[in-house]
Amino acid sequence: MSVVAPGLGQSSGPEPEARPDDGAKRAPRGRIEPVDRVFRAALGGSGAIVLAIMLLVGVFLTYRAAQALGVAKFSFLTTSAWEPDSRHFGIAAVLTGTVLIGVTAIVLAVPLALGTALYISEYAPRRLRRTLISLVDLMAAVPSVVFGLWGAFFLQGHVVGLSRWISTYFGWIPVFQVDGADPHDPLQANTVYTSSTFIAGIVVALMVTPIACSVMRETFSQAPAGEREGALALGSTRWGMIRAVVLPYGRGGVIGGTMLGLGRAFGETIAVYMIISPVFEVQPHILQNGANSVSALIALRYGSASDFGMSALMAAGLALFLLTLVVNFIASSIAARGRSGAGTEA
Repeated sequence: MSVVAPGLGQSSGPEPEARPDDGAKRAPRGRIEPVDRVFRAALGGSGAIVLAIMLLVGVFLTYRAAQALGVAKFSFLTTSAWEPDSRHFGIAAVLTGTVLIGVTAIVLAVPLALGTALYISEYAPRRLRRTLISLVDLMAAVPSVVFGLWGAFFLQGHVVGLSRWISTYFGWIPVFQVDGADPHDPLQANTVYTSSTFIAGIVVALMVTPIACSVMRETFSQAPAGEREGALALGSTRWGMIRAVVLPYGRGGVIGGTMLGLGRAFGETIAVYMIISPVFEVQPHILQNGANSVSALIALRYGSASDFGMSALMAAGLALFLLTLVVNFIASSIAARGRSGAGTEA
């Protein structure tokens, strides 16, 4: 009598396929479980609430701004002065300052955020990665007033030399010109180059960098592992793999993080208010003393505004609200194209 060890005997035929437990209940194909229905309804309700709140904010600002807009009409967009009690006011100057501060901040913040996100997701050791993520998140939690104090009392005194250097060697570019300034006169530099759009832009850039970095890092970390390993297996360097796989896949995240940071830069109030020297004239020279923004204007005039002046401030807030919505809609469309393009290339 022969004894066959378990697993070593001859196979009596093909092994039966693994089947689910006969007692397990499976929902018919196409049927939605009640839990899924509730979850879908909750998500739809949350989205509807967010849209309703945005619509209510827009309706409220429009209602409160109707009086001022009825008086100013189209000159509201072309007038630089802000004298609502004398019926002579507009947002040409403050809107220009808002855009210049936001663009300056984004130009400085995007390379820093992109480099930090790539280092954390692709180069940082695993033990260090969690610490760096926590530090970036903590930086995003720092109050705006702290950035404003740091910019007003520390950065402003140390960045004058850089502003003077940029004006000296790149003053032929219109945006870097400084009217009536002698870049070689240190006494004049202390008065001409302070409280400028450039300094406010640096402070706002440090405030929006953590937000943009978090969005970019999350997108980079979701790049397909198979494509990463395939690029490396074909002999690509790590930077080559990042260029061929990670960056194309994360294009939507880069654009989304940039526009999200730009939206916050447009609405930043306290830090900008503490740094700039408010002027109500179009100031296209970012290195020169004197700047303004819509949010800083509201903070500056809110406490002393008359009823009509409050309506004018609401009109300025409505313009900022619409500007932010336009930027976000553009960002959403570009990010959607970036995601579809990355999926097609993959």
